[in-house]
Amino acid sequence: MLPKQRVTYGKRPATLRKNQRLARREPTLGRKAPDRFLLKGSVAGGATYLVYDQDLLGPSDKSEAALRKAQEVVPPAVHQFSQYVSQQTGLQIPQLPAPPKINFPIRESWNSGIIKVMSALSAVPSKAQEYSREGWQYVKEHTK
Repeated sequence: MLPKQRVTYGKRPATLRKNQRLARREPTLGRKAPDRFLLKGSVAGGATYLVYDQDLLGPSDKSEAALRKAQEVVPPAVHQFSQYVSQQTGLQIPQLPAPPKINFPIRESWNSGIIKVMSALSAVPSKAQEYSREGWQYVKEHTK
């Protein structure tokens, strides 16, 4: 007869006999996987629909209007939700600080960024030729 084996999980000791097996955790592909897949899929689908519905990938005027609308709507909604949670749970949720006022011209920044990137890309061939010529001269001078 085999002696009992002592296995500890956390702080409680558990004894195992000859024919007993260790308790195994269920694999993640059990019941929880379809729930997670549906939840992640619905969040991704909702985000895609929101982007399409608000026309965020369209002209920058509409994107700026959507940003202004979000700045007006989100803080009161968060405040209202925190009041609801504090009423339901009895917890006091501290007041969030006011969001900073952002006056950032998206169109101008986007256009200047595109202009800089395109000018850098257009200068690549001439710079590559210049650097290769300098490198070749350096190699010639140091191999003599």
